[in-house]
Amino acid sequence: MTEQAHTQIYGNGEKRYATRGEFLHIFDEDMNALYQLSFLLTGDHQTAERCFVAGIEACAKENRVFREWARAWAKRVIVKNAIRELNPRRKDSNSCSIPAVCSHNRQSSSPIGHFVVDSVLGLADFERFVFVLFVLEHYREHECALLLGCSASEVREARTQAIEELAKFRPSASGRYDDRERSGWAEALKA
Repeated sequence: MTEQAHTQIYGNGEKRYATRGEFLHIFDEDMNALYQLSFLLTGDHQTAERCFVAGIEACAKENRVFREWARAWAKRVIVKNAIRELNPRRKDSNSCSIPAVCSHNRQSSSPIGHFVVDSVLGLADFERFVFVLFVLEHYREHECALLLGCSASEVREARTQAIEELAKFRPSASGRYDDRERSGWAEALKA
């Protein structure tokens, strides 16, 4: 973009980047959602807290991010911190039991959409990251692949495996799914 066009669009000397205060305001407004994202990705409260606090600190350094992108940038910082913390890789993923969560804190068993948090936390790291990013956060397949350092086909496989694993946690009393739930699972698999 030429300097003249840039000046016409943005005004003379107008600062269009998010400030430290604006980032802190975003973290204040979206604290629960950003912490929940961190917790779902990491699977435990201590690691989630480290990723969340590191996210606040990184955003407070006044990165040159357009104001309009600041909220998305804050999420991205949380995601990248979680990836750096756990380094989820397909080959390193193994079926794990549900991570230890403080028993007095029952927030982990609440539903998120069609899923129960405990079942999401029970997924292997790689599948959990793919599920949270792709299904819950609506990242595109190639964005997940770039962030996680894998191929798009590995993302598809992990998403399918995660949804199949989660489907085991959702049977009704008769052992079958009602039509509404079944259609929700089918849509998630198609995505």
